[in-house]
Amino acid sequence: MAVVLVLRARGLGDLLTAVPALRALRRARPHDHIALAAPHRLKPIVDLITSVDEMVPTADPESMRWDGEPPALAVNLHGSGAEGIVELAKTNPTRILSYRNPAFPDLDGPDWQADMHDVDRWCYLLESAGISADRRNLGLVPPVATTSHRDCVVVHIGAGAEARRWPAERFAAVVRHLLVQGREVVLTGDEFERDIALSIAARAGLALGQVLAGQQNLIELSATVAEAALVVCGDTGVAHLATAFGTRTVLLFGPTSPSHSGPPPHLLGRHVVLWAGRIGEHDAESPDPGLLEINVPEVVDAIDKQLQKPSWPGTGITGRGATYRRVG
Repeated sequence: MAVVLVLRARGLGDLLTAVPALRALRRARPHDHIALAAPHRLKPIVDLITSVDEMVPTADPESMRWDGEPPALAVNLHGSGAEGIVELAKTNPTRILSYRNPAFPDLDGPDWQADMHDVDRWCYLLESAGISADRRNLGLVPPVATTSHRDCVVVHIGAGAEARRWPAERFAAVVRHLLVQGREVVLTGDEFERDIALSIAARAGLALGQVLAGQQNLIELSATVAEAALVVCGDTGVAHLATAFGTRTVLLFGPTSPSHSGPPPHLLGRHVVLWAGRIGEHDAESPDPGLLEINVPEVVDAIDKQLQKPSWPGTGITGRGATYRRVG
C-alpha cells in the first residue's frame, strides 16, 4: 500500500478550505494510505472529513515527524514558503506536489497566484497533476449534538489576530438587539477569550449560562454551530464551520478580502459578508480600520434579514450563493 503524506499544519479554517483537495486525493488514490500532518487539536474535524487514514500531529512544518515508509507522493498544502517543501523532502518521497518556489528550481508545479480563493488554490494544485477536484465538496456531516441550543444565534467573538477582532462594545449592542427580539443567544470563543465574552454578556444583559466561550471542546462547538439558526462572527475558523454545516451567517471581514477566504459564492449557502472593500495589515495589534467601518446598524440589519428568510421545505436552505456586501 502506497503512502500519500499531506502537510497542512495550520488552523481550523485553513483545514476546512482544504477539504475538497483531501477528498480529491481520496478519490484519485482509493487504495493508498493518506496521512495528514496537521495540529492534533483538529483531529475531531479531520475525522468528519472521512478522507484521511492517519493524522500526524504537527503544529508547524518544522515539528513534523514522519517515521513511516517514504511516501509515494508528498503534497504541500501548507503555503507558498519553502519550509513545507523542506520538511516534506526529508521524508524521501518519490514525488512532491507543490507550488513552485525559487529555492527549489527543479521542483515541477504551478506558479503561486496571490489573488485566488483558498479552496480554488488547493484544487488547482491537484488539477495541475491531473487529479480532478470538486470545489463544492466542502460539506461536513454535523457531529451528534451535545447541546440544548438548537436554533439559537451564535455570536462568535473569537479572532486569531487582533486585526480581525470587532470591538466588544459592538458585539454587546448586537446581542442586546437579539435579546430584545426574543432570540436565544450564545457567545462562543476559546478559553483565552472567555473574559471578553463575559464582559460582552454583562454589557448586554445576557445570562452567564449562555457564555460558552472557553467551555466547549471542538466537537461541542461544532455541534452548536451546526444547530444554530445563525452565526455572527469575523473571518475565523467558525465561519468556515458554518459554511461546512450549511448554517446561515453574517460575517464581518477585515483586513482580508472575502474573495480569498470567505464563503465561495458558488455554494448553496446562506451567507452575507460585510466588508469595507480594502485589504489591511494582517498582523496589526489593533482592529483593522476597514473592519471598524462595519457599524452596528449594518450588522443588525443583515442579521434581521437573514433571520427573516424562509427555509426551502425539507432542505433548510434559504438561498443560492453568498452575498458580498460592501459597507461604508
